[in-house]
Amino acid sequence: MSTTTVDLLPCAEPVRFLDEQGALTTPSAEAEARGYALPSEEDLLAVWRQMVIGRRFDAQATALTKQGRLAVYPSSRGQDACQVAPVWALQEQDWFFPTYRDSMALISRGLDPMEVLTLLRGSWHCGYDPVKTHTAPQCTPLATQAVHAAGAGHGLARRGSDGVALCFIGDGATSEGDFHEGLNFAAVFNTPTVFLVQNNKYAISVPLEKQSKAPSLAYKGIGYGVRSEQVDGNDAAAVLAVTRRAYEHASSGEGPFLIEAHTYRLEAHTNADDATRYRQAEEVTQWSGRDPIERLRAYLTGTGALTSEIEEQVAAEAEDFAAGVRERMNLEPEVAPLSLFEHVYAQQTPQLREQADMVRAEMEEVSA
Repeated sequence: MSTTTVDLLPCAEPVRFLDEQGALTTPSAEAEARGYALPSEEDLLAVWRQMVIGRRFDAQATALTKQGRLAVYPSSRGQDACQVAPVWALQEQDWFFPTYRDSMALISRGLDPMEVLTLLRGSWHCGYDPVKTHTAPQCTPLATQAVHAAGAGHGLARRGSDGVALCFIGDGATSEGDFHEGLNFAAVFNTPTVFLVQNNKYAISVPLEKQSKAPSLAYKGIGYGVRSEQVDGNDAAAVLAVTRRAYEHASSGEGPFLIEAHTYRLEAHTNADDATRYRQAEEVTQWSGRDPIERLRAYLTGTGALTSEIEEQVAAEAEDFAAGVRERMNLEPEVAPLSLFEHVYAQQTPQLREQADMVRAEMEEVSA
């Protein structure tokens, strides 16, 4: 059966299971028809726990930046559901392609927080092993990871794997050429790639209305023949349900899937940014009331799945996690200046050898 335009269209309204107070809502008829099912309490409790730990990690990393232990840190506070739920649902064979803002997602995937923060500390280009972890290096140039994820998905399919490639993208990145190239390639070659746009309403300081005139960013998939959806990005239950359905779609050979998650960045773009210059405090306050952690907490407390004892245990676990990050980050990193010349070329050029010799000579002179 051929795919029609209607099949590609996202729901008219973002998919939602929980309202802003954490009360269960009835999904739209469109959402029900597409097979989005409310995740189990067990799954949602696991996601809530990881969001609490991720939020505490994010706060700790922000503090370490102010103390000079990190060169820069882009907070993802407020985008917790988008960071945790899609990554938590990945399988071992799947690949993840993050942006520079996705440190919370990386620790949710089980990566060592010290290895995650290596890039932001300025110690190394990437602190973890991409092949071992099935996780690409954090991508700072906007949207280049979209092309990488499309290619990785193509590779997975050619090897006969049922794995998918998950690609995180910001709203600003949807205006970049690599985003469109990635979607087009993924569609033409029917790759098992899921593109998730975290629409936090600002491309640094540029508001969404000055970026795109599309009804929603999810509609950008239609021109490439990519099935698309939009979801309330602060509703962890909805994010988990939609991403799971997208993974099923991609891994079963039905091709790529584009998700737009409507969310908000509560902190500044990075510690070097003054967000008060381009957005009002009232806007931030309004979105603070849509906290994804509190929303899910209210729901799980209402069902009885989340008790005060569990809350205390998770809070203590989060504090222990943050303390471990803090203690390890307070240790001075071991630096190896000559590593600057490694992994540039398979065989060093004469110019690189000359530069390496100069650095080596300077080091010998200092240590003499």
